[in-house]
Amino acid sequence: MSFYDVLVFVHIFSAILGMGPGFMMMMIVSKATNLTELRHAYVIRNRMHRYTMVGGTLLLITGILMGTINTYLFQQGWYITSLVLFLIALAFGPLLLSPRSKPIKELLKHAEGEKIPAEYDVMAKKLFFVERIENVIFLVIIALMIIKPF
Repeated sequence: MSFYDVLVFVHIFSAILGMGPGFMMMMIVSKATNLTELRHAYVIRNRMHRYTMVGGTLLLITGILMGTINTYLFQQGWYITSLVLFLIALAFGPLLLSPRSKPIKELLKHAEGEKIPAEYDVMAKKLFFVERIENVIFLVIIALMIIKPF
């Protein structure tokens, strides 16, 4: 196995381990029926987020290294588009997701009883809308990596 083959292996493995949990994070919290379940779902979600962070970092590093080794990739439209989309998706975290998730964390921290507060639904819809957009971006990237259309 060449170094490039190792990078491809790590890249694909990172996509599975990093992006897979990212597609499931919304589903986990959306199934909660009371405040205890919702809090626990967010604990699980935060643990899964670690995998997405490590996987995403490895995806970026291995992808750029593969482009550095095979410089022709920087002339391929699918590669440049995937890289730009990935950087946009990474920017979603601090710019769009964090500002929408912090109020939810505060709400769950201070909420009492077992009933999920009504304001949670409004906040969660805003967060999940951005997450759906990010998931679509990741699906487009995956499709570009497989099909390599241009």
